[in-house]
Amino acid sequence: MESRKINYFKHDSAIIDEGAQIGEGSKIWHFSHVMGTAIIGRGCNLGQNVYIDAQVVIGDGVKIQNNVSVYQGVEIGDDCFLGPSCVFTNVTNPRSEVVRRHEYKKTKLGNGVTIGANATVVCGIELGDYVFVGAGAVVTKSFPAFAMVVGCPAIQKGWMSAYGEKLVFDEQGEAKCVQSGVVYRLENGIVEKL
Repeated sequence: MESRKINYFKHDSAIIDEGAQIGEGSKIWHFSHVMGTAIIGRGCNLGQNVYIDAQVVIGDGVKIQNNVSVYQGVEIGDDCFLGPSCVFTNVTNPRSEVVRRHEYKKTKLGNGVTIGANATVVCGIELGDYVFVGAGAVVTKSFPAFAMVVGCPAIQKGWMSAYGEKLVFDEQGEAKCVQSGVVYRLENGIVEKL
């Protein structure tokens, strides 16, 4: 039997099922469980009591805080942050006595997305790059890149830079991130870095 080199950290209490793909330099902490067909990128950090379901795809550099469940059908881009106890769903109308595994809906997070603590992301939506979801929000629809969303159900309250600072656009539709100095343009409801 050929032995496979493990190039990631796994706490003794974590469970990683056979067949899971875990990228170099990733860390999987106490009591976490990664199902066998999950794919986790390089340099990720899965906190305590994290569950990664079958067929979930996670990009590079993703930080998943304690008590997060990521269910089948979710795809997470690079450098995302999932706050403590946030949850993803995969069926819109679950019933215990009705099997709906063939009805799982896809949910996609672009690169750099932040999901706040205790937020819920309902399945079948897409969050563009660098969307910022506030703590406790319930996201029931898609939002474009750089949107800042809060509430239940979540609504857009503005825009946020890739650096995590609120963007305030002038009459020409431009805003400068106060921390990074990067300039952004808002045109026809779409924000782009200049």
